[in-house]
Amino acid sequence: MSTTDERGASRAHRPDDSLARLRREGRIVIVGASLAGLRGAETLREEGFAGSLTIIGDEPDRPYDRPPLSKQVLVGGAAADRTTLPRRRAIRAHWRLRTAATGLDLTARRVRLDDGDEVPYDRLLITTGARSRPWPQPTEAELDGVFVLRTNRDAERLGRRLMAGPRRVLVIGAGFTGSEIASACRELGLPVTVVERGPTPLVGALGGVVGQVAAELQREHGVDLRCSVMVTALEGDAAGRLRRAHLSDGTALDVDLAVVALGAVRNTEWLDGSGLGAGPRGVACDAGCRAFDVRGLVTDDVFVAGDVARSPHPLFGYQFLSLDHWGNAVAQAEVAAHNMISPGPDRRPHLWVPAFWSSQFGVNIKSIGVPSMGEEILIAQGSLAEHSFAGVYGCQGRVVAAVTFDQTKWLDFYQQQIATAAPFPPPFRSVDRRPDGLHPVPAEFPDPSLPSHGPTVTLCGYSPTERRIVFTPARA
Repeated sequence: MSTTDERGASRAHRPDDSLARLRREGRIVIVGASLAGLRGAETLREEGFAGSLTIIGDEPDRPYDRPPLSKQVLVGGAAADRTTLPRRRAIRAHWRLRTAATGLDLTARRVRLDDGDEVPYDRLLITTGARSRPWPQPTEAELDGVFVLRTNRDAERLGRRLMAGPRRVLVIGAGFTGSEIASACRELGLPVTVVERGPTPLVGALGGVVGQVAAELQREHGVDLRCSVMVTALEGDAAGRLRRAHLSDGTALDVDLAVVALGAVRNTEWLDGSGLGAGPRGVACDAGCRAFDVRGLVTDDVFVAGDVARSPHPLFGYQFLSLDHWGNAVAQAEVAAHNMISPGPDRRPHLWVPAFWSSQFGVNIKSIGVPSMGEEILIAQGSLAEHSFAGVYGCQGRVVAAVTFDQTKWLDFYQQQIATAAPFPPPFRSVDRRPDGLHPVPAEFPDPSLPSHGPTVTLCGYSPTERRIVFTPARA
């Protein structure tokens, strides 16, 4: 039974005084001047946060869009310094750029910075994302002509070198970034060799069946593709310029430009010793984006979003997923920001269905769900031979993902199949089913125990409880 104050307001339903103070005059710090960081800041202001907002980033620039860097920027279709993300609203933030976070004191609620300063917070949002995995030999990585591609500055430098017309470009790794770089090289008319340790391009992300189509696309467009091979050494001349690459099959290539595309490393080192559940796979958080500590207890003042987060998803057996997806960064940041300033009953889970896209060699590639969970694949529409198809992935008798090559119109349908745990193989007869799609076949993903730079979704732990659920997106 609730009592009523003299103004007639039910005390049982009054907002928590501390939460009201947080919304009015609290201090929120966002570490990571990224897409997720910006969208989180905008959501905080949209939902009424009026307190102090500080955004910390180690790059000199305010948040910018990364997908164009490996696509339009490299071929001269856009300038690297013109990729700044548009603002949905004013955020009235204190920006601390060119400043890296170096530590976190959970007890004192302070973020330590590389300039010696400490920034106090009442709520913290971690959106530090990931960086390119460097070439493992530091001396070779410093050769003039060896590049990675992650930042707008990386894209600007690489673009200039490509426009200068190198004799041959070497791309190390045929995941999505490596394949897009190879596509840009061929669009510019440059000779390019791609070296991939797996049996096909994109094998870690989409499996060998689809990877074989990606291999055909590359070769048809003039790429010198070498699979099941690794680069063992990069050799420079006396002036420190890249001149040759040595391969594991005993051959050598004369190259003057190499792009290392071996995947990403999540930016969590600054959290070492903080007590948070952070490691190479990201910062563990619950479905409401609250970070776990090292004891497995959820925090209530530290939240995480974007590429650096790893969180459980009910559609995929409550496995923890790390997602390198643009859309996920936006959706998760919005959920995290909402939950940071909302009472428990008003908080909501992050249930975004993973989605990813790529454009390479004139083909639009899109995926939905978690292809790397797939045990089998069924080509439900179109044809592998024509490089235009929709493939459906199945795991333990249910649909878990789909991929399309120039067949985007089917994605909404398969998203619904994933969301409702529809049976696999699909029971319906397609109006466009070809002979190569009559029966499911093994998806041919590599051994998950072996390192891979290909996936855009990383499975990293699970709940032993298996459940079949119907996913209903939150209403706006």
